[in-house]
Amino acid sequence: MRFLIMANGEYGDLAWYRDRLRLFDRVVCADGGAGVARMLGIVPDWIVGDLDSIREEDRSQLEGAGVRLEIHPPDKDFTDTHLALELARREGAREVAVWGGTGSRLDHTLCNLFNASRFVEDGIEVRFESPDLTIYLVDRQLIVPGSVGDTVSVLVLGDRATGLTEEGFRYPLQDADLDGRCQYTVSNVITRPHPCIRVATGILAVFHYRSLPE
Repeated sequence: MRFLIMANGEYGDLAWYRDRLRLFDRVVCADGGAGVARMLGIVPDWIVGDLDSIREEDRSQLEGAGVRLEIHPPDKDFTDTHLALELARREGAREVAVWGGTGSRLDHTLCNLFNASRFVEDGIEVRFESPDLTIYLVDRQLIVPGSVGDTVSVLVLGDRATGLTEEGFRYPLQDADLDGRCQYTVSNVITRPHPCIRVATGILAVFHYRSLPE
């Protein structure tokens, strides 16, 4: 089952998201992400979190439409996005896309990426999507759906990754081992269609930029 999680981070061009709504079976809003859902005309299946950043108007309208609320106390250990990921796992998700999971709060962005890596270990496919950037969490192989000239960076989520191979890039790699404390596989460039990234052990965050930020 394909789940969409709408977090309360940055979105950009909302038209890009409207074109992708049909790809998902279930929608979970993490707290204030419900406001963006309303702007896009989405009625989610759940809203989860401590509800400290959702507008009362959004909450009232969506509750009236039958949306289920899973309310957590403000004094909690995990972020609302993490709680939304846990809900998706509990409800049988095999694939999760996160919108609004990155942005100006670098601590939240890193927390979301590292926490999501645990779900990848359980066999759930997770990616973070926005108009200009998709971040794929990879524990085996990824065929990057990009174009020649796109920028791709690879980071290890954890202590180490082994057997990293990158084919179809300006700077290819073959069975490289990466130390999570000394990362260098950034700003590679796609040179042919269907470039491939493989890893033997470890979890990677693959950043695919369709256009670079100015």
